[in-house]
Amino acid sequence: MGQPRKALRTTTVGAVSATLVAGAAFGLAPAAQAAPAAAPVAAPAAASSTDVRFVDIPGDGGTILKANVFTPKGAKAGSKFPAIVLPTSWAMPQIEYVAQAQKLANSGYVVVSYNSRGFWQSGGEIETGGPKDIADASKVIDWTLENTPADPGKIGMGGVSYGAGISLLAAGHDKRIKAVAALSGWGDLIDSIYSGRTQHQQAAGLLGGAGVLTGRPSPELQQTLKDFLGSNLDKEDEMIAWGAKRSPATYIDQINKNGAAVMLGNAWGDTIFPPNQYAKFYEQLTGPKRLEFRPGDHATSELTGLLGLPNDTWTSTQRWFDRYLKGEKNGVDTEQPVQLKSRSTGGYEGYPDWKSVGATKKKIDLAGSTTIRANVDSGANGGTVLLSNALDQFLKIPPVASVPLLPRRYAGVWQSEKYDTAQQVRGTVKLHTTLTSTKESGTLVAYLYDVGPLGLGKLVSNAPYTFHGKTPGRPFGVDLELFSTAYDVPAGHKLALVVDTVDPLYIEHNPSGAQLTFSSPASDPSYVSVPLREK
Repeated sequence: MGQPRKALRTTTVGAVSATLVAGAAFGLAPAAQAAPAAAPVAAPAAASSTDVRFVDIPGDGGTILKANVFTPKGAKAGSKFPAIVLPTSWAMPQIEYVAQAQKLANSGYVVVSYNSRGFWQSGGEIETGGPKDIADASKVIDWTLENTPADPGKIGMGGVSYGAGISLLAAGHDKRIKAVAALSGWGDLIDSIYSGRTQHQQAAGLLGGAGVLTGRPSPELQQTLKDFLGSNLDKEDEMIAWGAKRSPATYIDQINKNGAAVMLGNAWGDTIFPPNQYAKFYEQLTGPKRLEFRPGDHATSELTGLLGLPNDTWTSTQRWFDRYLKGEKNGVDTEQPVQLKSRSTGGYEGYPDWKSVGATKKKIDLAGSTTIRANVDSGANGGTVLLSNALDQFLKIPPVASVPLLPRRYAGVWQSEKYDTAQQVRGTVKLHTTLTSTKESGTLVAYLYDVGPLGLGKLVSNAPYTFHGKTPGRPFGVDLELFSTAYDVPAGHKLALVVDTVDPLYIEHNPSGAQLTFSSPASDPSYVSVPLREK
């Protein structure tokens, strides 16, 4: 605590711009003010089997939430249908779910999608999954039961990103919610953008920038982002408390008590809500549950479905709702509940639980003593938020580095032996080492690379780690979990652990002139534990 502030970095500008360009491709334009309640909105053409209307729904405190309602066409008086409520993603307008809402309504659901508080034409300010957002979800359910042929005993919630987080939070506060499909969301907000006690600079900057351009951030959010990105460690406890209030994991006991069936879906390379925190949240759920991981970055595995194209994630979502809202015996509850798709292959793998993923562990010894100098990017890095892992998803092009050419002055490098057979990395790689710093604060970033015969390394995973208040010159232990993944290392390749101190994805806390020494005492050897799929 009490560390000097660092200036707000500017590397997030490109990521924010890229997101807004993507939004513009959909013909979207931000609204500076909430539109008047009476402002008419033209509805898109709907299939003949559904009715669609745009409505205003009073949220918490009477705040108007812009929404659209899809109802099975020709519903007879007195008929009831299961209902699904879909809060929009961060910075997305109310038309986000039109394609999927129409599909669900065609199959017999009432679907209500609403623009989350503070964004676009909805009123209020951005609360980031705060109490008002949770209350809004219940108000929308109230309105749905009063104004549509929704069955009060068959209410579901779901959504992508922000919509996923709000749905999980609501499931801990409203027992009427019987099923949830939370896609690309978060279980623990702090473990998402502050893992390893390190600010995820591009992720937080992207969210903050997109919020300003498409909505009205609350004063609390603005101050929190300012403190977070400005490295105001005097406010660290306050920021952690702010994040905990907005984390479904905080309400896990109530979520379990309320008993909603929960499906979680995410991408291996999600640079906003990494997979580790979702897997940990999944393990704490005690009711009906399902966990799906696929290649990609934040929300990219759901994207084609939002455009109305075939999509595995949305297919699973409808199967989940069909089972737990309609009662259909479609087999989704008898399949292995953990479904993984490797970044290297096209098929799915099923597991009974998360701990069974990568049950075999293989260690790479980190022998000897290595000293690196801080404050310089060695050339090893995790890529660019949203872009790099999307390239990996669609083109199989992850971030790369020439491992033999990495400057050993600024990067520590340890390599495995050459593998005779393919190694199927599954789950969470763990680093254990002993670190000695010349300064009381510092940041390191660990990378695991798949290294081919010519020395070209393809990124398998990475994670940051920051420390404060350490005694210079005194060794201390470091245990770091890299972001979970599923990646196949070809036969004839090696694995390499690379550690440096600078990565554009993260804010680093290395004072000028700092040096970090990694050692492997005989009494406490350093190693990387690599989880492998059982053969």
